[in-house]
Amino acid sequence: MEHLLGLIRVRVVRGVNLAYRDTRGSDPYIVLRMGRQKLKTSVKKKNVNPEWNEDLTLSVSDPTQTIRLEVFDKDIFSRDDRMGDAEFEMQSFLEAVRMDLSGLPSGTIITTVKPERTNCLAGESPIVWKDGRITQDLVLRLRNVESGEVELQLQWVSIPGAAGL
Repeated sequence: MEHLLGLIRVRVVRGVNLAYRDTRGSDPYIVLRMGRQKLKTSVKKKNVNPEWNEDLTLSVSDPTQTIRLEVFDKDIFSRDDRMGDAEFEMQSFLEAVRMDLSGLPSGTIITTVKPERTNCLAGESPIVWKDGRITQDLVLRLRNVESGEVELQLQWVSIPGAAGL
């Protein structure tokens, strides 16, 4: 892998008010993509407010790459239905990772990413120093669909011997 900087752990927390794609709801799962990497969550049967709490880990070699999220409805006899998409950048998060925060008290908000027309944030997204780690909670409003949001949490994982940030 070229110039590995570290890993970003994306906790897919839950979906809220996802679209119905079948008569009794949907069977949603999420696909995360960054560059050539592609990871999936498990399928949640007949649930438009699914709780995943699953960690998906992506390797970061280019800090300017965008992470794309797609929600699908699992179907058995036909192609899986799209249930919306969103994307987000890691740059503010990675800038916080580069800082020396060792003297700060746990719970300190480093910065807050605000929703704007160029991102999919449904609300402000704080980047927090907590228990010796940097985390960012995001609520993404899905695009190209009638309703739905997905809640995520980002966490940086350093790798010994990696180039680092």
